[in-house]
Amino acid sequence: MGRGVRKGGESARALAGRLADRIIDVAPRIPVRDLATLRGQFPGLGPEELADKLVAGACNATATVGAGIGAAAMMPVPPAMLAELAAEITGVAAIEMKLVAELHEVYGRRPPGNIGQRSTAYLTSWTEERGIDVTRPTTLNAALGGQMKRELRQQIMKRMVRDLPNLIPFMVGAVVGAMMNRRDTRKLADRVRSDLRRHRVDWDRLPELPPLEQPAVPAEELPKGLEGPGL
Repeated sequence: MGRGVRKGGESARALAGRLADRIIDVAPRIPVRDLATLRGQFPGLGPEELADKLVAGACNATATVGAGIGAAAMMPVPPAMLAELAAEITGVAAIEMKLVAELHEVYGRRPPGNIGQRSTAYLTSWTEERGIDVTRPTTLNAALGGQMKRELRQQIMKRMVRDLPNLIPFMVGAVVGAMMNRRDTRKLADRVRSDLRRHRVDWDRLPELPPLEQPAVPAEELPKGLEGPGL
């Protein structure tokens, strides 16, 4: 039995490693709405109300994905289940990273740099479940190269290995899967918002910022309909 547990643990770590690489690849391809776009889609809302809307939309989206995880966990063929699970976990990560990025916009804490540099910052924020301090250069590495990429992969693997035992209860069911994702996304949002609030820049004090660059090829992992005011 111990041998089976060890083997299962190794499989989970191997899956987490592959997922980490996929998520690192997806991060620069996640479209992010800038503050001007968000305020246009949600007119009349202040920062906290707007952030609440974004969190609610992301929670609904990851709950839908969680229902898919729950259904996949009841499939009779384990390899098919694992393939489905990998796709679902990547989808959740993409939704949550988009949320993290747009919360930084709402609180006036856009990281400097180009789309690749900002995606690194958002990926770090998502992995570590905290807001990015844009005044600390160490949190804003210039590119996803060498050491930074290894550190991010290790952080993502730790998070995935931690989450996988909760994500693969074989009889979890769609309702429980949805509930778990909704809870975890809200917990992530609460932690990131707590950090961002401490350094929030009021909208009337923000310098004029250029529109955010958008990826040439948006991530296919994001569910449809996340760009409208319904999110």
